[in-house]
This record gives sequence, structure tokens and C-alpha cells, in this order.
Amino acid sequence: MTAKLDEKLEPIFRDVLHRNPGEKEFHQAVHEVLETLGPVLVKYPEFADKKIIQRICEPERQIIFRVPWQDDSGEIHINRAFRVEFNSALGPYKGGMRFHPSVYLGIIKFLGFEQIFKNALTGLPIGGGKGGSDFDPKGKSDDEIMRFCQSLMTELYRHLGEYTDVPAGDIGVGGREIGYLFGQYKRITNRYESGVFTGKGLDWGGSRARTEATGYGTVFFTHEMLKARGDSLEGKTVVVSGSGNVAIYAIEKCHELGAKVIACSDSQGMIVHEKGIDLQTVKRIKEVERRRISAYTEYHKDARYVEDGNIWSVPCDVALPCATQNELNGSDAKTLVENGCIAVAEGANMPTTPEGIIIFQDAKIAYGPGKAANAGGVATSALEMQQNASRDSWTFDYTQKRLEEIMIDIHKNCYETAAEFGAQGNYVLGANITGFLRVAKAMTAMGVI
Repeated sequence: MTAKLDEKLEPIFRDVLHRNPGEKEFHQAVHEVLETLGPVLVKYPEFADKKIIQRICEPERQIIFRVPWQDDSGEIHINRAFRVEFNSALGPYKGGMRFHPSVYLGIIKFLGFEQIFKNALTGLPIGGGKGGSDFDPKGKSDDEIMRFCQSLMTELYRHLGEYTDVPAGDIGVGGREIGYLFGQYKRITNRYESGVFTGKGLDWGGSRARTEATGYGTVFFTHEMLKARGDSLEGKTVVVSGSGNVAIYAIEKCHELGAKVIACSDSQGMIVHEKGIDLQTVKRIKEVERRRISAYTEYHKDARYVEDGNIWSVPCDVALPCATQNELNGSDAKTLVENGCIAVAEGANMPTTPEGIIIFQDAKIAYGPGKAANAGGVATSALEMQQNASRDSWTFDYTQKRLEEIMIDIHKNCYETAAEFGAQGNYVLGANITGFLRVAKAMTAMGVI
């Protein structure tokens, strides 16, 4: 169940399906943007004449290559890697690298397409791109991960540069992997080009708030949505899917703003702790011990672990999907609404299915789509690039303040754009149109390229 497209956009979407067969996540991401753009073509007919939408839907460059590497026992493995440089109208391509067995071209294209509009929403000069590999870092030694990263960068380096394409981390790619990737880039190019990677370690050019940025930003956006309704996060119960980087720091900021997170999860199950999730325990399990979330009950006997549990069945005021794409379906959305949920903000990329989005919108709850709600991560990556360009080092408080200002501005622009186009409170439409207009106007100015 998806919204019907405007008659001018239907043939464009059919062409996307024809040109990109089998890439269902990419199809979903494109449809979700196109279904909001009908009013834009009425107001700006020149975008149709110049085929701006068709050009945005086609990446400027798609790079696919093999990554051979040797494990600790001497066996050779071959993975496939991708970098989709989608749109550079506003600045160098910017987007993370994902290492996960599910990665294929359709996943990277969906993420890169979302990144175009997310990056545009920040108001910072960054274009949209994404990359990754079907390599699985789980269970690999540090040396194996190092060899894989070095092999990948030996091919990818030629396509990167602080004025060309600037990768960062994503699922499966944290500070360790960024270090190995940047080290090999530096070795091959003989340049200490700090601005070519973001998510770097604090000792060598990283931003002091980058680790926290996506989770913090999602909560800042949630708080702004509630403020627009005369409410706040104070005293609210929250469930957060996932227990990785985004989820951990979403929990942290929720607690700071007076909310109580009562559940989180990983790929094998969920923890429900009515007294409130103990964040230090989650950080120890996930960031230090690298264990499953089920270990939480070893430290908190009053918590409940549910194997393969559905976190969206836990009654809450606010839900923050922070794990992966399409993790929250129509049935889950219906359950959340029936249990009294008043706000949903996406810390992950496209975690809600089209059916779920429609249910949230019909119920008139505050729903923040990922390209707006989780833009804090890439915004802080752009701040890291600024820091590197000026050979400066910013404090945590200064960077967090800039992040909060950017998220408040994103919310304001999405809210006002939705109202301008007759859809008060529709953050999906507001985010899509705000981001699209910024990119479309730049593309128009630069001619047919």
C-alpha cells in the first residue's frame, strides 16, 4: 500500500523501475520522494522542462569493484564493494560506508538517494553519496578487518578527495574501520587529507560530538516536533530499537531531556526495563564487551529479555526506530498508535514501511522521517570537515550547540514548507520538498550536466 503518484510523475517512476530492476529498496525510496513532489511541479514547471527529477534519480557515478583479502588462516576471500556518487549539485559527495552481508547495489542506491535530500536539509555544502560492501566484520579479528579495509581502499582511493567524495561510517563501520581506511588512503596518496573522511578518532582530526550526533539529533528533532504541539519530552516513556551507536546516544539524550527509555533491542531480541534502561550497562555490553543485549539481564535482574521480541509491542509515548530499513511495518504502526504513541522519529534510514507511514499520518501523530530526523549525523560530519579545513579543534559543547541549532532549523524549514504546500504537520512532505528545492535550484543554475 503506497500513495498514488501525480500523473506527471508516474512515467518517471516507471522508468526508474525499468532502469533499475530488482532494487526494491531504491524503488521504495524514490517512490516515497516522488509521491510528495506533485505540487512542486505545479509551482515550478521549469523543473519538469529541465528533467530535474529524472536527473536526480540517476546517479552521477556508480563504482563497483571486487575486494580480495586474506584471513588469519591464509584463506583468500572475495567481497564486492560499491560507491554510488549520486549528486554533487550542493557540494562533494557525502555519505557513509556500510559493511554488512545484506549490502548490494539497491541498498547503496537507496541510501545514497536519501542522502541527497538529507544533506540538503542541513543547509551545509554537501552532496549525496553512499558506499559499502557485503563484507561482514562480525567475528573477524582486527587484523582481518585491517587487511580488508586496506584492500578496499587500494581501489577506492582514486575516487575520493575532500573536494570530491568524503565517506564516513555506517552499519559495521566505526572508528576502527575508519582508521584503517584513512591510514591506507594516506599511505597511497602521500597526503594527510583530514577532510576526506569523517568519523575519525578524536586524536587525529575527529569531531568531539560525531559519535553522539545521529542519536542526539534524532532526539532534538523529536523534541521540536512535540514543542510544535505544545508538548515536550519531559516525563515521556520511550522505546528505541537497536543498541548500536545511534540507539545508545538517542537513549542518552532522551534521559537528559527528562524522558524514560524503557526498551531497546538487537537483532536477536529485546530488553524491557520498566524502571528505565541503564545506559552504562548497554554501553559496556555493546561498546566494550561486544556482546548481545540479552546480557543486560545479568546486571539487572528486574529487566525482561524477550528473544525475537517485537519492540513495537511495548506501550510507549514515543518510538525511535534506530536499527535498520523497513524494521517497522504497518501492523507495528497500528499497534503503536493503539497503545497511545504520540510521536515517532527515525534514527535509522527508511525504517518505516510505506504502510506504516500512512498509518502514522492518518492517526495525526508527530512522524519525523529519517532524512530530517537523523540528519544530525551527516550535519556533524560536515562540521568535522569545516574543523579539518580550518586546522582547528572544537569543543564538545560548541559542536553539540551547532548540531542542536541545525536540527532546530531543519525542523523549522520542514514545518514551514509543509504548511506552505497545504499539508500542515506533514514532515515527510516538508522534508522532501525542502531538500528537493535546494538541489533542484542548484542543478538548474549549473545547466545540463
